Amino acid sequence: MNIPRVLTVLVATVLVSGMAFGASESTKTRNEAALINTQLGLTYMRQGNLKAAREKIEKALSQNPRTAQTQQAAGFLYDRLLDDKKAHAHFEQAVKLADGDPDVLNNAAVYFCRKGDKKLGEKYFLQAAQSPLYQMPEVAYTNAGRCARADGRNAEAEQYFRKALAFNSKQTEALLQLAELFQETGKSAQARPFLQRYLEAAPVTASALWLGYRIERSLGDFNAAADYAERMKMEFASAPETGSLLEAEQNNQ
Repeated sequence: MNIPRVLTVLVATVLVSGMAFGASESTKTRNEAALINTQLGLTYMRQGNLKAAREKIEKALSQNPRTAQTQQAAGFLYDRLLDDKKAHAHFEQAVKLADGDPDVLNNAAVYFCRKGDKKLGEKYFLQAAQSPLYQMPEVAYTNAGRCARADGRNAEAEQYFRKALAFNSKQTEALLQLAELFQETGKSAQARPFLQRYLEAAPVTASALWLGYRIERSLGDFNAAADYAERMKMEFASAPETGSLLEAEQNNQ
């Protein structure tokens, strides 16, 4: 039977279209599978089953390595497995694929700051803070400050903590960090109001009371220092800070 040329062309077109559609569906299926395996891997990590987590996340990477979520999950995994080289590479790749996603930037920054590359961590915290998509810039600025402070750059740390407080005047970690920073650098008069603001906004801790004791002693207000000491003994009798307090009192410090 002679098939008309027009019909032959139509059949060929349908076949090609069907093949393209099938390829598209195959890619979509692999991407969806990669997302599912990524989520399963994270779930196994939360459960402490690192072997199963590794299997799922490596499977996800083989299915689709071009997503920030999967690369970030791999970063979390290899950090837990103490493989810094792989964790570093996966977090870097996650940032490249994230298209400015502030949550990915923030998570990568936490890793780099903790693992010693503090300037890189600080850089990513600042990028997250400046993103219009990030709903808590005060947290990112506070984290950038902690990174800079851990790197011995107190002036920059102070700047970041103050930026955090400009967004949220009751950002408790920024208040406490400034109080500690000023006390450590011999500026007790500046430390005092930040600690007072912290104590008004956050649950009381032994470390905050211990800081208050040292601030007041430095300023010569021994009655206020005694009040902090009494609270520590009453509320945090077994805390390590209270042990330090008792030792300081024995040495009249």
